[in-house]
Amino acid sequence: MRKSYEMDMVNGPLLSNILMFALPLMLSGILQLLFNAADIVVVGRFSGSQALAAVGSTSSLINLLINLFIGISIGTNVLVARYFGARDIDAVEETVNTSMITAAVGGVALIFVGFFLAGPLLRLMGTPDDVINQSILYMRIYFVGMPAFMIYNFGAAILRSIGDTRRPLYFLIISGVINVILNLIFVIAFHMGVAGVALATILSQAVSALLILNCLMHSGGLIHLDLKNLSFSEKKMLEMLRIGLPAGFQGMVFNISNVLIQSSVNSFGSLVMAGNTAAQNIEGFVYTAMNALYQTSLSFTSQNYGAKNFKRIDKILIQCLVIVTVVGFVLGNGAYLLGNQLLGIYSADPEVIGYGLNRLAVISATYFLCGIMDVFCGSIRGLGYAVMPMIVSLTGACLFRIIWIFTIFQMEHTQFILYLSYPISWILTAGIHLICYLAVRKKAFARMEAQAAVTADE
Repeated sequence: MRKSYEMDMVNGPLLSNILMFALPLMLSGILQLLFNAADIVVVGRFSGSQALAAVGSTSSLINLLINLFIGISIGTNVLVARYFGARDIDAVEETVNTSMITAAVGGVALIFVGFFLAGPLLRLMGTPDDVINQSILYMRIYFVGMPAFMIYNFGAAILRSIGDTRRPLYFLIISGVINVILNLIFVIAFHMGVAGVALATILSQAVSALLILNCLMHSGGLIHLDLKNLSFSEKKMLEMLRIGLPAGFQGMVFNISNVLIQSSVNSFGSLVMAGNTAAQNIEGFVYTAMNALYQTSLSFTSQNYGAKNFKRIDKILIQCLVIVTVVGFVLGNGAYLLGNQLLGIYSADPEVIGYGLNRLAVISATYFLCGIMDVFCGSIRGLGYAVMPMIVSLTGACLFRIIWIFTIFQMEHTQFILYLSYPISWILTAGIHLICYLAVRKKAFARMEAQAAVTADE
């Protein structure tokens, strides 16, 4: 592998390295959402508000079904970063091979899950009759692209673990441009509606998967992937699952609460659904920019933990917290202040824009709180604690929101009360994460030193 793509996370200036690592991640996430927004803009403008609502109503359910495997990719990131920091060549190779096999097998399994569960689950969510058929069609086609989606995400996690956030960005630009072009062809020229949007998505995902595979196969360093000599390590799989399953389970349960909220939104009708979809898409840009700092804290903490460079870990957390607060506050409030113009891109209907503004006023303006919560979670996971942040997040955010929906929201059935559950849950969860981080950091350092002492004796 060319050295220029690697980053030394355990030595040298910290702030500049954090920014160099995080900025390509932010751009990758923002570009990915721009390309996804093209799906929604094209279908909303050229296929109508029902098609827009159909695509938007599936997002929470799609995330629910794929989050288990996305969590396992976090396990890949942590393990490769830790072994890379410790310069354990064999362990890195075993983890890379096992990860890519898991991605391919998991992606194939998700094709069947999405096809057979799309209808029952969308009906369970209370998706309105005027959009249900289009929603099912979109999901079934979308899930055909799951193997490519998983291969790209696992491959990108491997590259991030060694500090390479640039090449996933380049691959995303290529596949995203293809997605936009195919959207325009399938929806505008061929009038394929939601089916055209889904087909464009899976074809562009196939391109990104091929690019990431080619990158790993031609990397000459520790992360080289040799498809002819792929091997599966049960031990590494168990380690990935130990770290990744709690994260994946957390993501799934988070999306259960989001599915319940989407179901609550559905109760207001298709116009509110369309406004909510557009606002949610705008908020995605804020979230993905902040999520880059979660990925940064995860990778930097993992590498420094593996290298036993404990003094830098607190500094990593503090600097990531400062950056994510600034990014979340500026972008979140900027999105709300420019809400009329931004929502107007998605729909020309004044009612849809008004309903979208209702969401932005509550969630987007306070989104920086979510970023703070996630950075704490990333640092704790980077130290090897996977179950603790899962329990905290599920209790402080998910369970709270579910209780809120069945109590407070039932007493006052308004959009404002529904959306208010988000910022309150972020404050509660971030505070508990802080307490947990302070409690586990010394234990984590002592555990690594004890393992090093045992290795030295052997």
